[in-house]
Amino acid sequence: MKITDLKPQIVWDYFHLVTQVPRPSKKEGQMIAFLESFADSQGLKYKKDAVGNILISKPATPGYEDRPVVILQSHIDMVCEQNEPKVFDFNKDAIRTVIDGDWLRAEGTTLGADNGVGVAAELAILASDEIEHGPIECLFTVDEETGLTGAKALEAGFMTGKILLNLDSEDEGEIFIGCAGGKGTQIELRPYQMPSIVGLDYFRIDVKGLNGGHSGSEIHKGLGNAIKILARFLYLLTPNTYFELCAIEGGNLHNAIAREAYAVVGLHPESKEKVIALLNSFIPLIENELKHVDPKVQIRMQSVEQPKTQMDRESALKLIRALYACPHGVAGMSHDIEGLVETSTNLASVKMQDGRILVGTSQRSSIESAKDAIAGQVAATFLLADGTVTHNDGYPGWAPNPNSRILKAAKETYKELFGREPEIKAIHAGLECGLFLEKYPYLDMISFGPTLRDVHSPNERILIPSVDLWWQHLLHLLKNIPA
Repeated sequence: MKITDLKPQIVWDYFHLVTQVPRPSKKEGQMIAFLESFADSQGLKYKKDAVGNILISKPATPGYEDRPVVILQSHIDMVCEQNEPKVFDFNKDAIRTVIDGDWLRAEGTTLGADNGVGVAAELAILASDEIEHGPIECLFTVDEETGLTGAKALEAGFMTGKILLNLDSEDEGEIFIGCAGGKGTQIELRPYQMPSIVGLDYFRIDVKGLNGGHSGSEIHKGLGNAIKILARFLYLLTPNTYFELCAIEGGNLHNAIAREAYAVVGLHPESKEKVIALLNSFIPLIENELKHVDPKVQIRMQSVEQPKTQMDRESALKLIRALYACPHGVAGMSHDIEGLVETSTNLASVKMQDGRILVGTSQRSSIESAKDAIAGQVAATFLLADGTVTHNDGYPGWAPNPNSRILKAAKETYKELFGREPEIKAIHAGLECGLFLEKYPYLDMISFGPTLRDVHSPNERILIPSVDLWWQHLLHLLKNIPA
């Protein structure tokens, strides 16, 4: 069976087309051109703003002219992650999809169903002559994943609708009415670099095989963070053996939990056996701790050639201690919504660049002061290591409105279709809705989508049957928007 054989066929047809168009964050030019060409081919009016957001408008079908304008919204960029051995160019290559039972995934890369399936649904509605709806505006935003650039730059007056359906959620049967705000904290350290020492044995220590995942919606799962595991082992070595730190790298995107990390160390020959023994005792501890969430974790040590440089010992120790001490994970649970993470932080990446160590972290909270507090805690950790700390502007949360009219309509239509109530939730992840409210404070919004798992990682997958349920609900809701 092929992806285009799945039901509802029109959605899967367009999702397949979306997977064929490269669309990394900040490099969405090919997708923008695709949307413009699509609008022209359908005879639909569209406009594009300065950053590349596209708005395609479609008139009401006969008999629905008295309905209010509804905005359907998805982001067009995708997180680009791949398993290390795979050779894949996200700027050129099409995603290769695989049907695996009831799930659709990609071959060794992120799938891009976040938020490609939302884009596909919008295109299907715009293209179809058989769907009943009032006037609609389909908003396609750029660069949601790495900076919410499109939502931040959206100008007042670009849209006319007062109801917005965000199609960027990941659990069918759940309707989201709020989200956390977030900000990023970046650290720069400048260790003294010196020539590596002749006569040492050099080894690369790798942590890999972790699932990774979304640093917001999956932060509560206790997934392994490769940087934290690596820093923990290096910290274990510091009082037990003498070593030189030559390189350290790990993680990638601010909104993804680090799946892989490595360090290159130099050991005196007489220390090698002790380090191997420490590693052999460390591995089963980590395997036991992560057996329920990351059973494929791997920690390996292999010999490498002597690198050209190493860090001075004082700088190396400060970095290792700071990475080990840096908070990661859930920092607090909501007292308003049971089971909702209120505040969290993600140690996302550590990179070596032109003699500098760059550490990327991100913080989230549904309470602005708590978000600032956890960002300050991260900053203080690295200030103690003589790092330079900067914070970005971040983005606001979206406060729940339980009295929303579109929420009432969505609940009623869901129950009519499936005979059960949908769950009403807030999400500990960044949605663009909070930013939309800054420019359009009157918007009545909900967010809903099909079931996705392990987004922002090569394990990303979408539950095929959930797409049909979500699609039915979306069409039934559009048909029943109150006049």
